[in-house]
Amino acid sequence: MISVEDALAQLFELVSPLAAEEVALTQANGRVLARNVCATRNQPPFAASAMDGYAVKSTAVKPGQTFKVIGEAAAGHEWQGTVGPFEAVRIFTGAPLPDGTDHVIIQENITCDGPTITLDDSANETPYVRPAGADFQAGDILQAPRTLAPSDIALLAAMNIARVPVTRRPVVAIIATGDELVQPGEAPRNDQIIASNSYGLAALIQNLGAHPRLLPIARDNIAALELAFDMASGADLVVTIGGASVGDHDLVGQVAQTMGMDRSFYKVAMRPGKPLMAGRMGNAAMIGLPGNPVSAIVCGHVFLAPVIRKMLGLGEKKATRETALLAKDLPKNGPREHYMRGQITADGVTIFDRQDSALLTVLADANCLAIRPVNDPMRQAGEAIDIIRL
Repeated sequence: MISVEDALAQLFELVSPLAAEEVALTQANGRVLARNVCATRNQPPFAASAMDGYAVKSTAVKPGQTFKVIGEAAAGHEWQGTVGPFEAVRIFTGAPLPDGTDHVIIQENITCDGPTITLDDSANETPYVRPAGADFQAGDILQAPRTLAPSDIALLAAMNIARVPVTRRPVVAIIATGDELVQPGEAPRNDQIIASNSYGLAALIQNLGAHPRLLPIARDNIAALELAFDMASGADLVVTIGGASVGDHDLVGQVAQTMGMDRSFYKVAMRPGKPLMAGRMGNAAMIGLPGNPVSAIVCGHVFLAPVIRKMLGLGEKKATRETALLAKDLPKNGPREHYMRGQITADGVTIFDRQDSALLTVLADANCLAIRPVNDPMRQAGEAIDIIRL
């Protein structure tokens, strides 16, 4: 068996960032920016009014000063001409400042008498002007890589970027294996169960920004597994579930190797998830996950997610960890790194008593995985422990 750290390092060696493609700005949310993009203009492109009021020359501003109003400017409707020292243009938020002005008097600070305005006794020191290029300037760079959020989309739009270079979404073929499995909605026999792992992993893969391909269940025979691997052709990553152990019916590794898999490792010193396998099959990386539901999903967070992030160009980073305080005592850990289901609240993290790798209800109630290092000694309430949020 190898350590979790070594397994992840070897998995990273199996994949590389995928090529870039251009998508419409409306399709870029949640995608990974593949290369730097530059603003094509200043924002704002002109000095603009930040308030409704009157545009004037700042040197003429003093309490009680009068100005003659000679025009009006609104957003999208600039006032043409030049404003004299004691002249003003009625201006609305977002409108360009007319030539000859550099200051806006807010409308609350004036009295109006026909075409004349008079300033009140305020100092009127605040200019209420957004300078040209105050937000960004032409040539400013939005750095890649980054997962584009709605705020980034707004920024790209303001930069006048209509098409965005993003990393191609990895295609991940998911093969659930086992004679005991049937699809949700079907009527299982008494000796069968519903295939749940593949659906949970597909949701995780989709949330990571990849494209899951759910293939039909592969039965526990060589022909069915060969057909499943053939159907996975064209995927960037092939994920099998179950059949990777050493039982008489665990044929995934055997079939994969006869079909050309170059195996990197088999078995990891972790709980849950010991029977984990990985390698390359042609142009695709392959990860063989355990069949127990919790094992498969935990390995999805610990291994599959970092691998997909690397394929998206986000670098080689293990799942983000943070520390939390234990809400109750824990016994010592054994010889495998243990990823324990728990719930973090304002009172700390509570590790659930039931940690069986078949219990999906426990996993569904968990919002974190608490990580116990190999041979971790007994822990007391109040001690810090590493967690991965789910």
